[in-house]
Amino acid sequence: MHLSLTSWSFPACTLAECAAISRALGINALDVGLFYRSALPKSDLLERPSDVAAMVKTLGVATPSYYHLFGDNPADRNLASRGSLESNLRDFRQVLRFADAVGIPSVFILPGVVNPGQSRAEAFAISAEALHRMVELTREHAASVSIEAHVHSLLESPADTLAMIEQVPGLKLTLDYAHFTCLGYRQAEIDVLAPHAAHVHLRQTAIGQLQTPVERGTINMPAQFGVLRDAGYGGALALEFVHQAYMGTLNEDVLTETVAMRDVWRAWNGED
Repeated sequence: MHLSLTSWSFPACTLAECAAISRALGINALDVGLFYRSALPKSDLLERPSDVAAMVKTLGVATPSYYHLFGDNPADRNLASRGSLESNLRDFRQVLRFADAVGIPSVFILPGVVNPGQSRAEAFAISAEALHRMVELTREHAASVSIEAHVHSLLESPADTLAMIEQVPGLKLTLDYAHFTCLGYRQAEIDVLAPHAAHVHLRQTAIGQLQTPVERGTINMPAQFGVLRDAGYGGALALEFVHQAYMGTLNEDVLTETVAMRDVWRAWNGED
């Protein structure tokens, strides 16, 4: 396992500046996406994926994951919405070409939300069909597709998340314990998802708080690292402290908490 940094953690920084922060912290890896000043140019990526890939490769850091959003926000063109599947598949083909050109092993998307007029079960079924089609597309590419179960999505429990993985063979997870812990799930209930992780996000949290300072969080990080290792996970642990309006994550000093979490990992990994 090794660390990465999420480019959306620093909304005022350019992509090159985020890469420089990653190098300065001794991380040397950066997850990329479509958010804030560090956003990749989405229209260019979908029209000329090789050109955007060439730009990303000039950053001088590894790129373990790309976070793609099909619409303009998590609800727009989400996987559980009717009528968006074909356009999403068309875009996803280009996304996979981009990922392969960069050498990104994991493309991460959101599972969808419960849309107006739907039940959670209906949303689950529509999303599962979309994910089946996307997993099929990955069979022609090196990159895999993973989903992140998150607060306000159709997957808010470890049980529902595991059910989706079992429903869609080949589907992987971008696993963030914080989205479950803040809703009150115990760490042992989340651990069952570790064998299905293609990518992992790290931050501290507590019940009712998606993000807390490292010293005030309730996740037993050394235990989480051990569970991931024992499950055979060997990929990136992306430090994902953020500064954004979602779930009140505006109050932490992102750089301070990023360094603190980096040091928690280094202590467990014997790097001190």
